[in-house]
Amino acid sequence: MRQGEAFLTTRATEETEYIGAVLGKAMRPPLVVALYGDLGTGKTVLVRGAARAMGIEEEISSPSFVLLKIYQGRFPLYHYDFYRLNQAEELEELGIDEYLPGEGVAFVEWAGRFPEYLPQELLDVTITRFFDYSGEGRRIHFVPHGPQASQVVEKLIETITWRVDGTLNRLPLTEEINGASSFREGE
Repeated sequence: MRQGEAFLTTRATEETEYIGAVLGKAMRPPLVVALYGDLGTGKTVLVRGAARAMGIEEEISSPSFVLLKIYQGRFPLYHYDFYRLNQAEELEELGIDEYLPGEGVAFVEWAGRFPEYLPQELLDVTITRFFDYSGEGRRIHFVPHGPQASQVVEKLIETITWRVDGTLNRLPLTEEINGASSFREGE
């Protein structure tokens, strides 16, 4: 791993969603999050957590068939899915230049299909499934490219903690993760 990278492990959907929420609290526009991972690894779960933390109340689902969903919270969230795209022209029809990175944050599932359309500064997130003596889990690898993505990963690492039993300590998050405490007083 290079300096600035982070590697986290989750054992439950709720833990992956919580990590997404920490991301959602730490992100500021414009930022692109490129998501990599097989079907069913939790890419949309991570986005759902970020969306909730950004104040988005709509149900978050994979944009596999519509290719792009736009949600409004503290700022816009553009949720792309490149899985069903075959040609770069299809991206241009979606208005990729307008929304990537756009006025908000963009999450791009299956980002590896068209990497040439991604900006230089972004946050790569790879989610892989694993099995061990404790059962099924997820490994989430964060690789920042640029100062803004690096700050997000730094806030993630400062905020995430684990219990002695190895489960993620999902403490209530404050309105924003900044230089002050990341948790509500008394909780």
